[in-house]
Amino acid sequence: MEFYPNWCVAGVLAHFRISLHLTLSCGFRALHLSHPSSSANKVQQQRVPPLPRQKSFIPPQIPNPFVHEINLSPLTKLKMLLCGLFILPLRIILFMIVLLVSWLVAAIATCCCPERNEKPFNGWRRKVTQSLISTLGRLLFFSMGFHVRVEGKPASPADAPILLVAPHSSFFDAIAVIVSGMPSSVSREENISVPLFGRILRALQPVLVSRADPDSRKNTIDEIKKRATSGDWPQVLIFPEGTCTNHTCLISFKPGAFHPGVAVQPILLKYPNTLDTVTWTWQGYTVEKLLLLTLCQIWTNVTVEFLPVYVPSEDEKKDPFLYAHNVRHTMAQALGLPVTDHTYEDCRLMMTAGELTLPMETGLVEFTKISKKLNLKWDNIRKQLEIFASIAGSCKGGRIGIEEFARHLKLPVSDVLQELFSLFDRNKDGTIDFREYVIGMAILCNPANTEETIKMAFKLFDVDEDESITEVEFSSLLQSSLGVPDLDVSKLFRDMDADNSGKISYGSST
Repeated sequence: MEFYPNWCVAGVLAHFRISLHLTLSCGFRALHLSHPSSSANKVQQQRVPPLPRQKSFIPPQIPNPFVHEINLSPLTKLKMLLCGLFILPLRIILFMIVLLVSWLVAAIATCCCPERNEKPFNGWRRKVTQSLISTLGRLLFFSMGFHVRVEGKPASPADAPILLVAPHSSFFDAIAVIVSGMPSSVSREENISVPLFGRILRALQPVLVSRADPDSRKNTIDEIKKRATSGDWPQVLIFPEGTCTNHTCLISFKPGAFHPGVAVQPILLKYPNTLDTVTWTWQGYTVEKLLLLTLCQIWTNVTVEFLPVYVPSEDEKKDPFLYAHNVRHTMAQALGLPVTDHTYEDCRLMMTAGELTLPMETGLVEFTKISKKLNLKWDNIRKQLEIFASIAGSCKGGRIGIEEFARHLKLPVSDVLQELFSLFDRNKDGTIDFREYVIGMAILCNPANTEETIKMAFKLFDVDEDESITEVEFSSLLQSSLGVPDLDVSKLFRDMDADNSGKISYGSST
């Protein structure tokens, strides 16, 4: 999405100088202007106070839930060094023994079975999975120094076919699968190929998601529905956030788990430790470093809390997004955490921002909220990020200042340009971040309002109301409204005057 053509931008800018009331959608800001007189030189300027911002676009309480830093004090480093010398070798040996035994048991349980099972395990295969592998899983976490506390009571598959775990903050969250009685889970198809762990995952008969399959989302939802309503399959455990966060909030829940419209049991994961070495985020330590730091702790506490079964209302059964929203609210209240509308797509935008040499956090826009309220797709926002990167000055830390704003529009810095800039600068810090840029572009330059805005700008230029614009009208109004008496608009006018008639009609301008 680009800015309007220069003449249309100029018309919008000129409206800041006139006093006819015009509101540009959603209560974002009011622009005031009056009917033009017969001469553009009579344009009068009238400043207007800003209207209150729409509350739905207020920045989130947690600006970046995808970053995690670990500060190690000298004493902590000394403790970890001692643990690394005396405890770590023993843990690694025990871990590898238990892992190899688990792999062997899983290989036996899945022998002669395809990767994608059409039927649930029965008989000895199910007993091996739910009893033996579950016990080995507990030993695996014990070998890593985990102390697990369970609160609440797990529901039966009949009462809650689907289990929802949040917040999702670590690869160690797999402990929820073990404590829950080895239910199936939703996993990427590539994970099946991971040495040792892939075979153990197969024993759980997961719902596999293929990123290469364009129908993967639909197929995944259909498979979850089938398992949740059949009565034969084990429970399905899902991390509804879809990606890891720093567990300071609950981000948007994906609706896939809520499409079946069946009862769910929320499960809360907490890591009440003085030093957090388990949180794995997009900006933070790698898997290898976190694993090493965790194994060098004396112990790591984790609490798994089973909340009461959530039975959906009729409205929630019909609307999976409403169902997801309400369950998230229930879990957030139990955790005492705020909620934000970030999602996995924000992480993808973070990676794109990094590729464009912007700070990674630049890409955070609360995708769920922005896409829903402004009707924007990810690809569209991705393109806007590329444009934003070309405008933003590196000295602003990935933000647009008034100088970059003026340079991009090829206009001088003036009072009226400052007014337009202030429409984008929602928090009034003197810069435009990417989130403000996306909101401003969608509201001020939304394709849904293009026709109305262009008509408004055309009428402004047509000072003698003959339904056409001459170069004199075009030039005089721009020079007056922008405060630049020597502004040369001849080339711009000729570009719009396709038939060289010396006039521009509304039809030809659009």
